[in-house]
Amino acid sequence: MATIKDIAEKAKVSSATVSRILNQDESLSVTEQTRERVLKIAKELHYIKKKSTSNSTGKNTSSDTVIGIFQWYSMFEELEDPYYQSIRVGIEKYCANHQIRVIRCFHSDSDYKDLLKDVAALICIGKFNEHQMKSFTSITPNVIFLDMKTARIQSTTICLDFKQAVIDALDYLSKRLGHTQIAYLGGKEYLQDNTIYFEERKETFIQYCEKNRITYEPYLKEREFSAESGYVMMNELIKEGNLPTAVFAASDPIAIGSIRSLYEHGLKVPSDVSVMGFDDISVASFSTPPLTTIHAPAEFMGEYAAHFICTMAKGEFLEYQVPVRLTLPCELKIRKSCTYPKS
Repeated sequence: MATIKDIAEKAKVSSATVSRILNQDESLSVTEQTRERVLKIAKELHYIKKKSTSNSTGKNTSSDTVIGIFQWYSMFEELEDPYYQSIRVGIEKYCANHQIRVIRCFHSDSDYKDLLKDVAALICIGKFNEHQMKSFTSITPNVIFLDMKTARIQSTTICLDFKQAVIDALDYLSKRLGHTQIAYLGGKEYLQDNTIYFEERKETFIQYCEKNRITYEPYLKEREFSAESGYVMMNELIKEGNLPTAVFAASDPIAIGSIRSLYEHGLKVPSDVSVMGFDDISVASFSTPPLTTIHAPAEFMGEYAAHFICTMAKGEFLEYQVPVRLTLPCELKIRKSCTYPKS
C-alpha cells in the first residue's frame, strides 16, 4: 500500500507538504500545479487515507503517525546512566498521550534503516558523527538530535546550557562556600569513529578555575559516566594522598560512586569533602547525604523534542525548513552534600 513518503518521493516535495495537500490545508503556500501533481500521483498509486481516531480526551489523532527513536545507548548503558533513559521516557510519554506510535532502534541494530523506513520523523538521542547524521536525514527530513551540539548549526538540535550550569555550580562552591581546591570527575564519550566528543563541562570547569585561581590540576580525572567510575576515580585520589576540599562530578552516578569511596575510607561528606553532582536523577535526593546537584531537564527535553518534531512532520512550519539549535537552562539544587571547607 502506498504511503505519504512514496507520493513525496515521486512528486519531489516533502512528506509534510503531501500530508497537508491530502488534508486539504488551504493555508499551505504551494502552486496549484504542485497540488494537482500530488493529487494525481496519489490517485495513480492508489493511496488510501487512513481514518483519524479519537483518544479519551476527545482530541483527534492521526493513526498513521509514526515517530522513530534512535538511541546511541543500549538498555544496559541506560541503567548505568539514567540521564538518557529520562530523555527517552519524556519522548514516549508525549507520544503515549497523543497516541503516536513509536519505533525504537539502537546503535547495535544493523538494519535500523529498514526498521525506520516509514517513520514521519526521527529523534536521535546521543552523540553522532557526520556520516551518521547524513544517514539519518536520508530516512526522513524531519530529524532532531538531542544532547548534542554541532560546531555549526547544520541540523536541528536540543542541548543543555552546560556552560552556565558549571559556572553556577562553581560560583556556589568557590564564592559562597569558599572552596579553592576542587576536583573534576568526569567521563569521556566516544563517537562511532572513536573520536572523543567535546566535553563542554570540563572545558568550562578548567577555564573557570584558571580565571579564579582555583587549584584543580592534581584532581582532574576522567573515565566513564557511571557510579563505578566515580568510585574508582575517588579511590585514586585518596590513594594519591592529596584530597581536594570539594568535588564537582559531571554526573550524579559519578558523584554517588565517589561518596561511597569516601565513606569506605572513613571520610565524611560534606564535613571532610563536599560533593556536587550533575543531572538530578531520581535517586539524588535520597542519597546519603542528599546530593547537591545541577538539575538537567532531561525528561522535559524528550517531551519538547517529541512535540517539536511532530509539529515539523505535520508541516506546520515553513515548507523550506531551517535548522535551529535549542538550548535549555539548568538549575542548581542545593541539598546537604556540600558545606564550607575545614579551616
